[in-house]
Amino acid sequence: MSSPTEYDRRMTRRILWKLDCNILPPLALLWLANFIDRSNVGNARIAGLERDAHLKGNQFNTALAVFYVTYLVVEVPSNIVLKKMKANRWIPLLVFLWGIVTTLTSLVNSYGGLLAIRLCLGLCEGGLLPGMILYLSTMYRRHEFQLRVGIFYASASLSGAFGGLLATAITKMEGVGGLAGWRWIFILEGLATIIASIIAAIILPADVASAKFLTAEERAFATKRLREGDVTISGGLTEQPPHSSYVSTEKEKDERMEIAPESPPTSIVSPDDMEVSERFELREVIRGLTDIQTWLTGIAYLGLVVSLYSYSLFLPTIITGLGYSGGAAQLHTVPPYVPAVVLTVVVAFLSDRLRWRGPFILICLPLTIIGYVIAITAKTNATRYIAVFFMAAGVYPSGPCILSILPNNSSGHYKKATTTALQLAIANAGGFVATFAYTKEQAPKYIRGHTITLAFTVLSWLLIAVNVCYCLWENKARREGRREANLENYRNLWDSGKTRAPIGDRHPQFRFTL
Repeated sequence: MSSPTEYDRRMTRRILWKLDCNILPPLALLWLANFIDRSNVGNARIAGLERDAHLKGNQFNTALAVFYVTYLVVEVPSNIVLKKMKANRWIPLLVFLWGIVTTLTSLVNSYGGLLAIRLCLGLCEGGLLPGMILYLSTMYRRHEFQLRVGIFYASASLSGAFGGLLATAITKMEGVGGLAGWRWIFILEGLATIIASIIAAIILPADVASAKFLTAEERAFATKRLREGDVTISGGLTEQPPHSSYVSTEKEKDERMEIAPESPPTSIVSPDDMEVSERFELREVIRGLTDIQTWLTGIAYLGLVVSLYSYSLFLPTIITGLGYSGGAAQLHTVPPYVPAVVLTVVVAFLSDRLRWRGPFILICLPLTIIGYVIAITAKTNATRYIAVFFMAAGVYPSGPCILSILPNNSSGHYKKATTTALQLAIANAGGFVATFAYTKEQAPKYIRGHTITLAFTVLSWLLIAVNVCYCLWENKARREGRREANLENYRNLWDSGKTRAPIGDRHPQFRFTL
């Protein structure tokens, strides 16, 4: 008979394997569809969209920018709705709707039509990434999280390669059914997105407790495992607040026991399963809105987004400016993404193993900085093409790192839902910058675009360095006992009836991940 430790290890490996096989592929498929649908307009541009829609000047850039108007508005509300509808229903629904919108993009014949369709696309796509990040944070422990984000995020890098190959093949359908090749890009990729959403809706579970691919024993162990982990420190939700003087009525005890078992005061219980019972409190949303890490990482991610979005949207145009055209231009967009995919997964694995987030961003981003410096100073097309490899190799691995910081350092469902969504709302404002960074008159060198993006990348590096220092400082204060007053403050809120949310990351024993 195996010892409990051996049993725990065996069950953990089995559960993680089943979660990975049943959750990551559908999410990776959705994220791949997201990036293809978001960047296919760049491929369609060089295949004739600009000509057939009669676009002039910077109208193409404006059409890209309006996407982010509706995209930014829906992110925080979407994460609030997600708790009510369940992630396995809400996320596929969003993808299904934008698949329809993508397909309808094939009907565009004017600048006004393109603006309208891009606004609708942003409305559908805005809730996807914050929803997936929040969903994954309820399925895995804190330091199992980034590897899983890295795996599905790597599919974004893959989408750059796959999207270029797919666009090359689809544009050969020029004239089929009397339609231009670029229209077929939207039709076929939109239909593929709809199919992906249906597959995800069938496979994804609402949570570990209801996952049909786990046995009853595995579901119980997985729930217990999350409860005993270190994701959430709970001191009040359905248990007693963190002090022994709290006295409840028998009725209150019975009500609590119907929701979740009681746990020792101020104990670390980690239950995202208990967060299911957490009631909405505006106070928790405000805690998320005012968290310094939300703004430091949000603005830092904005800098990454400028590079990430401009890269995926304008790489085909940049390649064209290097002297390639048509199918050759599409094919030359593929190789730069390959090392980015590999590095994204490797960095995610090491990040979980070492429990570092920010430090790996500080290591990776200099590669992107080097890439833009090379692009700005390059004298030949061959050198500029080498530069795009460096750009992707630094920015893509940094994405999962920055996305993992707030789910690791925020606790309580609504606090976490707010911080993860707000981080992305702040970050995606970088889409406005990205869409105007590379304009026609800069071709073929795009010096101004590269310089703007370089400046934002440097800003990201500096802000992440500040966030790492903040986490080090705060963890030191908690080790030295300088945050014990948080318990008294929370007790006062509980006694006055102002909160029934978990104490969460305010607990003195909670440690931030760097």
